[in-house]
Amino acid sequence: MAGLTLASPSAERRTYSPWRETWRRYRRHRPATVSAVLLLVLILAVVLGPFVWRVAINEIDITAGLQGPSLAHPFGTDDLGQDILARMIYGGRISLAVGLAAMTVAVIVGTLIGALAGMSRGALGHALMWLTDLFLSMPQLPLLLLLIYLFRDGLKAVFGPEGGIFILIVLVIGGLRWMPVACLVRSQFLSLREKEFVEAARALGASPVRQVVRHILPNAVGPVIIAGTIDVAAAIIAESTLSFLGLGFPPDTPTWGRLLYDAKDFLDIGPHWALFPGGAIFIAVVAINFIGDGLRDALDARQVI
Repeated sequence: MAGLTLASPSAERRTYSPWRETWRRYRRHRPATVSAVLLLVLILAVVLGPFVWRVAINEIDITAGLQGPSLAHPFGTDDLGQDILARMIYGGRISLAVGLAAMTVAVIVGTLIGALAGMSRGALGHALMWLTDLFLSMPQLPLLLLLIYLFRDGLKAVFGPEGGIFILIVLVIGGLRWMPVACLVRSQFLSLREKEFVEAARALGASPVRQVVRHILPNAVGPVIIAGTIDVAAAIIAESTLSFLGLGFPPDTPTWGRLLYDAKDFLDIGPHWALFPGGAIFIAVVAINFIGDGLRDALDARQVI
């Protein structure tokens, strides 16, 4: 009929794409959008920074000790005259890498245990949730310190001072952060496994593995992503805490937490030494938390934005 125009299927797919709608919802969350930009700038700074700021992290100049910010040293110097900006760039790569790697461990372990508990209708599910509750009831920081003390020397002997501590911190932090992910995944699986589309797949002969991989897990990925962002922030704080207590990376490895530990005795005469690494930790953690809030709103179809 004249005057009527039919939209092509490709145009309809473009208009009603779930990912496009998710991106639109995320952009409406202004703090999350700003936080994503800040986090991207922070990541680019620590990744590309050594190519722009070529000052060595271990270059000592006693005559320039504890100088404030200047053109020669934008973030000032420490008590040995070492450039804080160069050390922050180097340490930022370690702190962010620890956060991302520990998050990956926590998400993988939590998703596996939560999926098994959610799909099991017998004693296995109860046993896995009992194990999850057991880990949740344990005091995290004392257990973290105990594991560091027990396995630190052995892993350092095998993988070297930095490699051994990195592996240990990632495994310990990730191994103590999987429980919230497991609880979220289990609750999602308990709800989704009774839905009509899963019942239809089961009636057509789909195996339990196929039901999980093709039908249940893709619909439960939203809470997992949100929990993962929270785990990144928690892992950064945990690594900074360990370094601040002197139990993290070696003293010559300047992570953000180690910089704070070294600066604690000079707060009265060199506050800049603690201000910049503390500010970097604050910005990273707050930005990641706001990104998690934005993802929660964007991935929840019940939210009206």
